[in-house]
Amino acid sequence: MKKIKIGIIGGAGYTGGELLRILINHPSSEIVFVNSKSNSGKLVSSVHTDLFGDTELIFTNVISNDIDVLFLCLGHGEAKKWLNNNPIDSTVKIIDLSQDHRINNSDFVYGLPELNKEAIKTANKIANPGCFATCIQLAILPLAGNGLLKQAIHVSATTGSTGAGQSLSETSHFSRRQNNLSVYKAFEHQHLAEIGQSLNMLQQNFNSDINFIPQRGSFTRGIFASVYTECKTSIEEIQSQYEQFYSNHPFVFLSSEAIDLKQVVNTNKCLLHLEKHNDNLLITACIDNLIKGASGQAVQNMNLMFGLSETTGLKLKANYF
Repeated sequence: MKKIKIGIIGGAGYTGGELLRILINHPSSEIVFVNSKSNSGKLVSSVHTDLFGDTELIFTNVISNDIDVLFLCLGHGEAKKWLNNNPIDSTVKIIDLSQDHRINNSDFVYGLPELNKEAIKTANKIANPGCFATCIQLAILPLAGNGLLKQAIHVSATTGSTGAGQSLSETSHFSRRQNNLSVYKAFEHQHLAEIGQSLNMLQQNFNSDINFIPQRGSFTRGIFASVYTECKTSIEEIQSQYEQFYSNHPFVFLSSEAIDLKQVVNTNKCLLHLEKHNDNLLITACIDNLIKGASGQAVQNMNLMFGLSETTGLKLKANYF
């Protein structure tokens, strides 16, 4: 089978590193170039040292149009600037992992396969979802799809330190993060916009609040979300609706037992667990923020765009111990 020729812009960060790790082992991919201004001329494995012995790729500052798909692993606000300054051939498909093209953008398809699978298959440009947004949406989309969101949604979700990116900041230093827990951007996180946009695609009359409390966790990767809302439907009917909603989506699993973060770290899975407490429905959800929340989902979208099984190159086992 013909290989998919791939270019990566911004390959030195966390999402770029995860993307490389997946694509190097993907049976249908051929990485043509990995672009990084600050690391041009260096071996990729000298920056992503976990790839030592796996690749002889070298970072470059040169961009080629002799590719089939371009991944943009740039900081928020930088992807749009880069595309404005670097015209890309119209035959090249684009997958943007930043937030620059997620909201109300007619040129880019929102790349959540569990919501937009058919549109992704024929798209030329994909806006990859945010990590928190992916986890929270997968927790509640079946409710919207069945018109069951009647009241406010309450979310508490904790992310690992890799969610802050590779650049150092006060809150990402080991001495601050280790053995610590803190809230940030309460009720105003940037991913709320894309969550609301998706919910309204399925339930147009939904206009209740999404009360989201994001937290910084004392671990490197993963997101664990606890979501609850008032819902009078029986737990048996809700479980059936969730199973039906995700029946054609190979990375979302409904567990009858309580879930934990170690079950998904290093995988493209999302695990869900449902409980009813009187009229409150509690949904717990967990993903790896760098894989299902970023680079793995980007590869899942690439697979769909090029007619491959969406699980190709993504059958990854969790590092449980």
